[in-house]
Amino acid sequence: MKVRQISERKAMHDVAATTVDATLGDVAEKLGALKIGCLVVLDGSGALCGILSERDIVRAVGEQGSACLGQSVESVMTRDVMTCTPDDGADSILSRMTEGRFRHMPVMDEGRVVALVSIGDMVKAKIEELQQDNEAMETLIRSGVA
Repeated sequence: MKVRQISERKAMHDVAATTVDATLGDVAEKLGALKIGCLVVLDGSGALCGILSERDIVRAVGEQGSACLGQSVESVMTRDVMTCTPDDGADSILSRMTEGRFRHMPVMDEGRVVALVSIGDMVKAKIEELQQDNEAMETLIRSGVA
């Protein structure tokens, strides 16, 4: 299964984003309101320059206390963002996320963020794929072809 199929299934029209000058408090509020786990960070021209997750905020609060909520996103965001394309395979993305120990990956197409997939999206897609394979095998066995 390709990332394109997974992101299309999510029916996403806009990727939740923030800017480098937003505060961690602003982002925490937005994450809570949208019930999501991360935001992509875009520069003034709309290009990806980072990603900020709830884990990043929790880590900052744990290290610095609640005063960090007034800091800018730029001070905490992950700058070296792993991305994928719509044509990458789900297995490859799932492996990269597992090995890198991160849960969200921006999907890039022609230099633009077009979607954001989570490790949950990848696991769900893999389970569905395995279920389809299992059903196909059961059909073959029942028909006596196997």
